[in-house]
Amino acid sequence: MQDSNKTSNSGETVQDTGPDIRSRNVNNYSYLNHVTEDTFTVEEAVEAIGFGKFQWKLSLLTGCAWMADAMELMILSIISPQLKCDWRLYAWEEALITTVVFVGMMLSSSLWGNICDRYGRRTGLILCVVWTFYMGLLSSFSPTLVWILLLRGLVGFGVGGVPQSVTLYAEFLPVKSRATCIMLIEIFWAVGTCLEVLLAIIVMPTLGWRWLLGFSSLPLLLFSLACKWIPESPRYNVLSGKPEKAYETLKRIALENKTAMPMGKLICCKQENRGRLQDLFETKQIGKTTVLLWIIWFNCAFAYYGLVLMTTELFQVQASAGTECFTVSSNTTNDCNMVCKTLTQKDYVDLLWTTIAEFPGVIITLAIIEFLGRKKTMAVDLLGFTVFCFLLLICTSRSVMIAFLFSARAFISGAFQAAYVYTPEVYPTNVRAIGLGSCSGVARLGAIITPFVAQVMLRSSEPMAVSIYGIVSFLAGIACLLLPIETKGRSMQETAKDKSTQQLDGNFSMSEVNSTE
Repeated sequence: MQDSNKTSNSGETVQDTGPDIRSRNVNNYSYLNHVTEDTFTVEEAVEAIGFGKFQWKLSLLTGCAWMADAMELMILSIISPQLKCDWRLYAWEEALITTVVFVGMMLSSSLWGNICDRYGRRTGLILCVVWTFYMGLLSSFSPTLVWILLLRGLVGFGVGGVPQSVTLYAEFLPVKSRATCIMLIEIFWAVGTCLEVLLAIIVMPTLGWRWLLGFSSLPLLLFSLACKWIPESPRYNVLSGKPEKAYETLKRIALENKTAMPMGKLICCKQENRGRLQDLFETKQIGKTTVLLWIIWFNCAFAYYGLVLMTTELFQVQASAGTECFTVSSNTTNDCNMVCKTLTQKDYVDLLWTTIAEFPGVIITLAIIEFLGRKKTMAVDLLGFTVFCFLLLICTSRSVMIAFLFSARAFISGAFQAAYVYTPEVYPTNVRAIGLGSCSGVARLGAIITPFVAQVMLRSSEPMAVSIYGIVSFLAGIACLLLPIETKGRSMQETAKDKSTQQLDGNFSMSEVNSTE
């Protein structure tokens, strides 16, 4: 038997713990001192394995989660007008139905990010999906406004964790296909919103809103059952000190894709402290990026959900005004809860047309994101939304108004999707989930505020409500250009200090897993 203690070329003591794993006590933290020709990182393994059958399956599952999330949020603009009539609600009570969902999302987004960074992406994702399904189903039995507010708020608490599916998904993707794949996943969001409207066209006139809530929760059940197939992220495993599991996952992917693993040993850099909010400000560059991303995400949710809610409100107010030229100032401003206008079949069809705008929005963004880069793509999309938002102030016919709404939704959905591409790329692995979670949480703050602009203020002053969306989006576009990091063609970093020299700090310990059979 060989001596278990050996001395490396650099004079450091290496202890062999078995034929496959070696642990190192690192005093000099220069990563380059340890990298030899027979070692590789998870990033290098993912690049070598490439995109194949495994990623196609994961794309489908992640897309299903995204579709279910879209359905749970799109339903808000559909059931709110109906509940206002059924329960004789005031406008502010109607707005609360939407607001409580986003309050739940804001409170839970960072929490789910912390759970995913500490206990695993897969674990956190399964928990939030099962929670959302259960609460979504229960909400269909709500007898009063108080119950619907409570249960939909709990639905929002679960939905706040669904964006972590993007974190998990992105960590399995090679650099070359990452932006394209994440953007194409967003097509499932568009499918979900359109499916929800189609479901409403069928269910609402006959069965009512309770059945619509019940049916809308079923995709989450299907996804939770399919989660058994999804493996844990190998990037998470290496940072949590589980190189064997990371290697087994990578080997499984290579076998499924029918490609070869890199030769040598898998390097594992364990970090004890993960998922801490203060780590988002660990360096000046990451701190500046975090603040600017919070501004961008706040606006994306504020403008996107505001436009969704404003669409049905415009239909209702235009119908009650009895005129093609929509001017709120000429409409009655009293908020009588005994007078209401439910959505008609024509309203649902027009809502479907504006929802379909998300498909060209994703396609246009996909076409320019690799050419312009992430930052400029988000800025262009937000500028486009600003232009068409202000065009809504023009006194025009319903068909032209729908065209403006269609274009505005295409641009804001594209900006939102580009933010989902940029954010997982810019944050290192040790704070990727908490970074995305914090951005999602700030976004929900914008979504909390937006019902009171789109549903309450709109009925008092259309120019003021629309102008707020345009101005805030313009400022967010400037924030995109001020981002210090462009992630186009950039590999995913493991830590905030993970640069070309791959330097580690004292929170890390290193180990290697032999990849030879």
